[in-house]
Amino acid sequence: MIRILIADDHAIVRKGLEQIIHEAYPSAELGGAKDAEELMAKLMESSWDIVLCDLKMPGRSGLDALHQIRQVYPSLPVLIMSMYPEDQYALRVLKAGASGYLGKDNIHEDIIKAIRTVLLGKKFITPTVAEKLADAIGAKNEEITLHEKLSDREFDVFKLLAEGRSVSDIAEQLSLSVTTVSTYRSRILEKMLMKSNADLTRYALDNRLI
Repeated sequence: MIRILIADDHAIVRKGLEQIIHEAYPSAELGGAKDAEELMAKLMESSWDIVLCDLKMPGRSGLDALHQIRQVYPSLPVLIMSMYPEDQYALRVLKAGASGYLGKDNIHEDIIKAIRTVLLGKKFITPTVAEKLADAIGAKNEEITLHEKLSDREFDVFKLLAEGRSVSDIAEQLSLSVTTVSTYRSRILEKMLMKSNADLTRYALDNRLI
């Protein structure tokens, strides 16, 4: 019997995915989590075969949760779901150890294919992501976009700054000190050759990152 844990802060999304999965795997045991904290707690309570995790959740992001899962459960397949375009996020989550990236626009078509793929020990990669990976292999440093120069933690802070969140709010959400977040902010601005949060917001909007 396959056991799948679904982490998404919207109950209706979890229910919808459960219905789709049960059509293909009637005997599957499914669990749900509304944020990264509940996700990690349920992973520690019992064993799971696959994790489906939304990229954007209240509190710590799905990317942050992915890093923690990789440290504690290195062989557990994690499929990251997101409403953001796969050409902007898929490469980053795959590099972070995800088994695949599912855009929510096509998730009803891809979810079962993705589950079957990762159960075989493979990564689920769409043609768009495969092309992005090929481009990344051949890309020179000067061709890398500004946000791709950021570490995963810097990227999380960057997105929150771009959304208009204050340094203190970000510190609380990511369980970091205000000083640490301020240091990240300075590093982000330097790496991205920008001077203000407004520049970050404009860049994020132009590149469909928020």
